[in-house]
Amino acid sequence: MQPETKQLGKILIEAGFITPDQLQDALRHQRIVGDQEVLLVTGALQTAIFNSANFSSIATDAKGVIQMFNVGAERMLGYSAAEVLDKITPADISDPQEVIARARALSLELGTTITPGFEALVFKASRGIEDIYQLTYIRKDGSRFPAIVSVTALRDAQGGIIGYLLIGTDNTARKQAEEALLKAGALQTAIFNSANFSIIATDEKGVIQLFNVGAERMLGYVATDVVNKITPAEISDPQEVITRAKALSFELGTPITPGLDALVFKASRGIEDIYELTYIRKDGSRFPAVVSVTALRNAQGGIIGHLLIGTDNTARKQVEAEQKKLDQRLRDQQFYTRSLIESNIDAIMTTDSQGIITDVNQQMGALTGCTRDELIGAPFKNYFTDPERAQASIKQVLTEGKVTNYELTARARDGKETVVSYNAIILYDRDRRLQGVFAAARDVTEFKRFEQMLQESNEQLRKLEELRDNLVHMVVHDMRTPLTAIYGFLKTLEMLEGESLSDQGREFVQTALASTEDLVEMVSSLLDVSKMEAGEMKLNLTQCELLTIAREALAKVEPLKGDRQLMLSGAGEPVTVMADAELIARVFQNLLGNALKFTPDGGRVTVSIEPSADSARVLVQDTGPGIPPEYRERIFEKFGQVENPANRQRYSTGIGLTFCKLAVEAHGGQVGVDSEEGRGSTFWFTLPRRESVP
Repeated sequence: MQPETKQLGKILIEAGFITPDQLQDALRHQRIVGDQEVLLVTGALQTAIFNSANFSSIATDAKGVIQMFNVGAERMLGYSAAEVLDKITPADISDPQEVIARARALSLELGTTITPGFEALVFKASRGIEDIYQLTYIRKDGSRFPAIVSVTALRDAQGGIIGYLLIGTDNTARKQAEEALLKAGALQTAIFNSANFSIIATDEKGVIQLFNVGAERMLGYVATDVVNKITPAEISDPQEVITRAKALSFELGTPITPGLDALVFKASRGIEDIYELTYIRKDGSRFPAVVSVTALRNAQGGIIGHLLIGTDNTARKQVEAEQKKLDQRLRDQQFYTRSLIESNIDAIMTTDSQGIITDVNQQMGALTGCTRDELIGAPFKNYFTDPERAQASIKQVLTEGKVTNYELTARARDGKETVVSYNAIILYDRDRRLQGVFAAARDVTEFKRFEQMLQESNEQLRKLEELRDNLVHMVVHDMRTPLTAIYGFLKTLEMLEGESLSDQGREFVQTALASTEDLVEMVSSLLDVSKMEAGEMKLNLTQCELLTIAREALAKVEPLKGDRQLMLSGAGEPVTVMADAELIARVFQNLLGNALKFTPDGGRVTVSIEPSADSARVLVQDTGPGIPPEYRERIFEKFGQVENPANRQRYSTGIGLTFCKLAVEAHGGQVGVDSEEGRGSTFWFTLPRRESVP
């Protein structure tokens, strides 16, 4: 064998690409010498080199240009062979600063000038000096990793250098650990010291020969319990082993015996095998494990045993179980959410930020006459009579965060139009990233129709009320003249002396006169109410003293009190307001007359005035039956008489309280009532206190 052949063979044997027997077999069958012998060895071993993914093997020509770039080099460096062959040198994939530093160090060490570049990487090997060094390789993507590189000069039969072989290993892990693991003794120590993996080695018959610390910890046996005694099948779930044998028999088309054969059959055929099964501990408890099986072979490739590396899969199984529960809850939540959306009476949709529909419910399909598939991916605006207004709503939501009661008219495929009230908000995902718009459109067609009918009805009612008010105003206005005449005639009759009127006749005249006065008062109130409602009432504002007005009003209603008490409470300092004295006096009289009317015999009506800095509050309190809550607002309405169904008694005269309300409000005051059924009522009004006419 030529020296070059021996050197190359030695390198490849040490690298683990070929065994010594394989080298001898290759040469035994080929009677070739010289360069052809080298080429023979190279050819015989090239496949092994290229199939190794654990080493980067790079061969160059004499000038350093790469001629071979194996699978391991491709994996480690990220280049394909085609990208580097006949193009670059190994210096081009090495850290340039480290190459420069190596050139300087070698120049100093060897006492000769060495040029930075490829020469710095192979100089020692070119001088026949064994050279193994560390440097940083640079991957295609720019990332870096430390490598241990062994360099050998390739020589022809005459000893001339024809190229170089650079074999590199990834030195990211510590070199000392890697070298130790390559030695059987160190490997055994590492295996036995690992508590994270159960490592079980068997002989060719499956009997356990090695049982590491991790296996002891996981399975509860000590090594002496199992070594040379049992197979791994005996610590595995028997039903799972039987099931695995059946499955493999079906998969591989050959009968496989339940037992150890089922656990190692694939590995014994050179098929990568990682599977799950249940290990049974010494105490009978169980745990799920993931097991990787590798056949152990001798130099001739014969199986001498099996290596089973297992990890406790309990945590992962628990995580998977929790994940399944979480997935189920998520599916349940999605179903629940979908059910809520589909059961909603509104048409619901989501769009992206451009207004393209991303989801809809059934109501949206009914509104547009389109299927869900037809709607998703279509522009939202296409389904409305005013597309620009519809699209503007999307922009408004994205700008303002929401829209409320945005009216649109949807148009279905068959042309049917539906007025909808559209409400929308911005849609975010759980990380607050904008997803688009969530919108709900409610059919308000019938509501709009009813609203239109209501508007028309209100307009008709307004016209009827206007007609009524005009008629009342005309009738009342025309009643004043005859009422004035009647009142004059009755006054004349009352003043007749002697025998002109009998006592009964005089009583009739007085009764008619009182009724006429009431009519005149009512007519005046009606006319004043009409004027105030029309804004035509002009107030004659003067400084008025409320206590004086109250006393005069009490005197006027004195004939009506009968057996009731009529009182002025808390009369003290004068209370002055700027007001129309005549109108305020009539307010007093109306409230007092109303209180006396509803106060039973023996009851009491009290007037009180409560001054403050900026207003005066007048209260007229009675001990009548009180007013139910539902009637308290209506009694101030014009012609709004409310009758007590229990005794047919009316709570309002129909116009007097309306007059009071309008008169007080014309002064800038307020009117109200506080009442409790069975405990009486308190009507009150306020007047602002002003120094002069505004």
